[in-house]
Amino acid sequence: MQKDFDRWNKAKKEIDRSAFTQFVHIREVWWCSLGVNVGREEDGNQEFFERPVLVLNKFNENMVLAIPMTSTVRNTPYHFRIPYNGAEVALVLSQLRLVSAKRLRRRMFQMPEPLFDEVRHAVQRMIASGF
Repeated sequence: MQKDFDRWNKAKKEIDRSAFTQFVHIREVWWCSLGVNVGREEDGNQEFFERPVLVLNKFNENMVLAIPMTSTVRNTPYHFRIPYNGAEVALVLSQLRLVSAKRLRRRMFQMPEPLFDEVRHAVQRMIASGF
């Protein structure tokens, strides 16, 4: 499938010019304009190149550490399964990334604290296994 980098570039310029005035908290899941990316990196979909992400950490009002979600659930150490709306989705731990809060479009829900703690520990294990 051909990726539409040109259309994403136009959208990215608009996102960069925008102001983000909402409050973001850790454990929240947001629709995020991740864009069109290279290779197997998670792309956003639809008009605004969006994908849900879990806010793992907030560094300041401008930057968050986020984990993209996917409806394609795989049985790997890099996919953390979570329930959502009666189905199962996955957080793609290996695609953990720093994003500007300007990319966040709208809040979906806040993850329960016990489940978030499991995600956090899974990320810590993934990072530790690489050293």
